[in-house]
Amino acid sequence: MKLSARIAAPAAALVLAGLTATACAPQTSDTGAKGDEKSGTLRVWLFQEVGNKPKEKVVDAAVADFEKSHKGADVEIEYIPVDTRAQRIKAAFNDPKSAPDLIEYGNTDTAGYVKDGGLADVSEEFAAWDEAKDTDPTAKQSVTVGGKVYGAPLFVGVRALYYRTDVFDELGIEPPKTQDELISTARKIHQEKPDLYGLAVGGAYTYGAMPFIWARGGELAEETGVTYKAAINSGKAREGIEAYTSLFGDDNCPAAKCAAMGGNATVTAFASGKAAMAIGGDFSHAAVEAGTVKGKYAVVPLPGVKEGTIAPAFAGGNNIGVLKSSSHRTLAVDLMKALTGKKTQAKMFDAMGFLPTYTDVLDSAAEKEPFVGPFVETLGAGAKFVPASPAWGQIDASLVLPTMFQEIVSGRKDVDAASDDAAKKMDAAFAEAG
Repeated sequence: MKLSARIAAPAAALVLAGLTATACAPQTSDTGAKGDEKSGTLRVWLFQEVGNKPKEKVVDAAVADFEKSHKGADVEIEYIPVDTRAQRIKAAFNDPKSAPDLIEYGNTDTAGYVKDGGLADVSEEFAAWDEAKDTDPTAKQSVTVGGKVYGAPLFVGVRALYYRTDVFDELGIEPPKTQDELISTARKIHQEKPDLYGLAVGGAYTYGAMPFIWARGGELAEETGVTYKAAINSGKAREGIEAYTSLFGDDNCPAAKCAAMGGNATVTAFASGKAAMAIGGDFSHAAVEAGTVKGKYAVVPLPGVKEGTIAPAFAGGNNIGVLKSSSHRTLAVDLMKALTGKKTQAKMFDAMGFLPTYTDVLDSAAEKEPFVGPFVETLGAGAKFVPASPAWGQIDASLVLPTMFQEIVSGRKDVDAASDDAAKKMDAAFAEAG
């Protein structure tokens, strides 16, 4: 196995939140492979993590097994920074001769990369792969565009409700069982303890807001058969927007401080003891454990509208796909399976805490590490995904939804006007993407 020089790490949260490219490659005219060589060097681009050594160890073991069973093939791994991936992958799509055979990519990038003509359709191989039958349905959705499969899920990430057990015990309150209780509990805590946010929320925290919309039956967009149409301004979506934005104010999380916060900032506020609750991911566990609240918190699924229900969470995560330009298609697909198979995902969970995408491996992870339980329960209740459109990258990069939330919490626009404006921007992006 050949290993390239490691490259400086970006922020880990960018990898784990469900990545979205800030730029897309133009449609390429000829990215098809010429032949299917059964030996030679396969080049792989994986994302560089903060603290990458554990990931490297797991990958190296998977590659060693692959090379042992595929005589004449060797593998060259390069770890690339997440924040420059868009440019690197755009260049690879436009210059197949210098492109890798496989790439790791954020699951919100799938549709855009398919439109760009960069990813190979591996539907047939995925369907015939015995392990794939145990793939979580939402994870499979993240590699599926137009009914075809363009890769294999590597890990999934979802969010749940972190809360301070010491604060709840002191005030004699229980974890909220509905979203109305969540809002009232947040306000009660802030009233009793003005130095704490009841629930840390962020105007730029799109993935923290989505469960409020989805729990009320709202959607970001609706598929029309050939494209998508924004649904963020529907009645049900507006109910969710109203619920989420009601948490910004002097009775919980002042807009002046919280409107600009993203997901990382809300988790940091919780970990540092400035908030009694926060919506954080399974991938936030290490940061919280390293904070001042260590030993004084617990996690439960984010409640839905009705008692006994769980709010749908966004299923983030990363995938590994074969490039259409690869001249080693059969080998590349086999390597994709080796890097995303059950054995590797189980090891990756132990090494990095990444949630497996196989239901049986996920259950084993929950038995091994109790903190995973609420996230597994959230996945089992039915997580959701962003529109499988190449337009989503532009919508996300243009901050359409954060702008909407921030306009509302600042008082510049009401929910109806802000959501109508957001819908217009989304529809323009969908129309442009085709």
